[in-house]
Amino acid sequence: QGLYEEALIQFEKIKDTDFQGMYQLGVMHYDGLGTKEDPEKGVAYMKKILNSDSPKARHLKFAAAYNLGRAYYEGCGVKQSTKEAERLWLIAADHGNPKASVKAQSTLGLLYSVSVLKDLKKAFFWHSEACGNGNLESQGALGVMYLYGQGVCRNTKAALKCLREAAERGNIYAQGHLVEYYYSRKFYSTAAAVAKRITENDDIDVLAKITDCLPTYVAKGVAMAAFYLARCLQLGLGVQQDQATAKKYYSKACLLDPAVAADLELAANLGRI
Repeated sequence: QGLYEEALIQFEKIKDTDFQGMYQLGVMHYDGLGTKEDPEKGVAYMKKILNSDSPKARHLKFAAAYNLGRAYYEGCGVKQSTKEAERLWLIAADHGNPKASVKAQSTLGLLYSVSVLKDLKKAFFWHSEACGNGNLESQGALGVMYLYGQGVCRNTKAALKCLREAAERGNIYAQGHLVEYYYSRKFYSTAAAVAKRITENDDIDVLAKITDCLPTYVAKGVAMAAFYLARCLQLGLGVQQDQATAKKYYSKACLLDPAVAADLELAANLGRI
């Protein structure tokens, strides 16, 4: 905290002549680093950068537009507006430019997957752009879209390539979907072994920080793994039957993501898994 406070003083001194300093101040005020949280002030600095004609601000515009989009989407420091968030993220994503905000490209993929603006073809496009630019979250999302034919023709080979590569790079959501795939193909011992490995670390925030993936999707991946491991233990599929441990993993799945657990429980009750 002391270092943040010192940095804040230095950035305050140079903010009028240095856009990098202004950008850092914006982030610090928005997130409350070294100072009291003041999202309105953070937003004001980001808007100054985005609207500046100075060539010295150019390299920061994509990042500023991404952060402003986040503020509008969350309704933090400004009036909530998903439409305005979309507009700003499209500026930040710059048609998939690798030098633009890759985070904005991936975020657009997520926005078009789940929000009121749902459009799976657009989601697939943006996840493809972000994945091509190295984004881990989008690589996992692409694998799932190929696997279930969402916004693109179903392609199991492409799905497994994306999911396996993302899983190797630490994407927990991709790992959870691989467990589901192995289970559905009756590779029970592989499903159980992979699921066991995933569920050994359930500190969602730490995993999200390490992989730079959203905590929500990290939790979904661990919840899927926990549920399928519980199913294998309950029925003795690929592992020694163990009802008591199965209960423990069912509980873990419910705690991590109640909606994922409920959907899988329904599928199990209907005999689909």
